[in-house]
Amino acid sequence: MLERTIAAIVIGAAAAGSGCAYLDVMQRELIYQPVRDYSGTPADRGLEFEDVWLSVKGAQGDARERVHGWWLPARGPDAPTLLYLHGTRGSLGRNLYRIARWRELGFSVLAIDYRGFGRSDGELPSETEVYADAQAAWEYLRKREPDPQRRFLYGHSLGGAVAIDVASRNADVAGLIVESSFTSMSDMAARSKYGFLPVGLVLTQHFDSLAKISGVSAPVLFIHGTGDRYVPPEMSERLYQAAREPKRLLLVENAGHNDASMRVIERDPDAIPDLMRQARAVRPADVRIPISAHQ
Repeated sequence: MLERTIAAIVIGAAAAGSGCAYLDVMQRELIYQPVRDYSGTPADRGLEFEDVWLSVKGAQGDARERVHGWWLPARGPDAPTLLYLHGTRGSLGRNLYRIARWRELGFSVLAIDYRGFGRSDGELPSETEVYADAQAAWEYLRKREPDPQRRFLYGHSLGGAVAIDVASRNADVAGLIVESSFTSMSDMAARSKYGFLPVGLVLTQHFDSLAKISGVSAPVLFIHGTGDRYVPPEMSERLYQAAREPKRLLLVENAGHNDASMRVIERDPDAIPDLMRQARAVRPADVRIPISAHQ
């Protein structure tokens, strides 16, 4: 899929010229591929949940759009909370098994669909819009959980890049969990058979996590399967090397792109409790970090 995406970007650039609106839309269509259908809800697994609707700025910056999410409260009043950010394919329904697993681990979970996905408004998101959707969800999570030491972030695949962006912008993240994610979109392009081409010059969707991870002050747990066929585990190693302490990297033998965290929970049950202990030691602030410019 990545190689076909890069080939289409190169062909489109040659035909239309870099930086044009057509090239931007084409990249977004290839990267995000929104899915509307649901394969189930938390109720199908016997879990209590609420539908959540978040207001965000429209694509033109004027009209408002809505982002849909699920709030799955934990049983205990002092449970930690987790913002769940999925990847580029599927919707909340197709991520239900992973969302339910985090809930079963004792977290209250807020999971959202980016614009264009599931029941959220919009047709096709952009990098800027998925960041804005995730930030709106984080601000909503603050209202649900007033204690910053109990507010965690999780992102899978491209959702990991979105989670890193949120964590780099906000000082009140207790801990960050990044699964099967990459360093940047241009690095992914460089590793393909089209890596000799200057694809980076025509990319409009960058997701440069490697440039942002050092700005994350929260403890970080990186998880990656050694059998991942889509994102090489070396990218999580590079993110880990660039991150601040405290940090931990778990390379899960033979795990693929979608099951690494599930295997970690089975093989290393102390991994998540260790992250929580680190969060209590670091004591996150309950303020946002102002940033003057951002992609």
